[in-house]
Amino acid sequence: MIIGITGNSGTGKTTICNEIAKQYKGKTNIIDADEISKELLTPGNEYFKEVLNLFGIEVLNMEKTIDRKKLANIIFNDSKKREQLDKLTFKFVGEETKKRLIENKEILNIIDAPLLIESDLYKLCDIVISIISDKDSKIQRICKRDNIDKKIATLRINSQKEDEFFIKNSDYIIINNDVDIQEKVKEIIDIIKKVK
Repeated sequence: MIIGITGNSGTGKTTICNEIAKQYKGKTNIIDADEISKELLTPGNEYFKEVLNLFGIEVLNMEKTIDRKKLANIIFNDSKKREQLDKLTFKFVGEETKKRLIENKEILNIIDAPLLIESDLYKLCDIVISIISDKDSKIQRICKRDNIDKKIATLRINSQKEDEFFIKNSDYIIINNDVDIQEKVKEIIDIIKKVK
């Protein structure tokens, strides 16, 4: 079974996915699109070369690797550059996601991807679950996770899809505004049991 979990930055997707994996005690294959992107964005990989060609050496740090904060600042201020990066990401991360689905024959496969719908990865899924949160909750989580100020976090959120997009394109919606993450995990596990 393949579950797609998506939603904007700061909605708690990855935390929820990791908690689901604990509940299934090693019988879950979590495919984290953001983690794949980080892995592929290292020197020597084709994705790294393509991103460097697109953005130039100004996105490199002292160690000659991609500075993800610099890259984020560019794409969240330039919609055209963000679209170009998304296109590359869909290609390379999409290929790696498919590969990991083939290699793993777990009882439950979960694709954790903020751009699950836009990248067409949702087509691989039996169901799509979107996590949505209010703006304040997202800002708080992003600031804490990425160690950035409220202004930058707000800019990131404002550049992303509205909740209506996720509601329209998902089979199920989970609202995650509170701190009781286990309640949200239970909601998703109940959905999985129902669908199975």
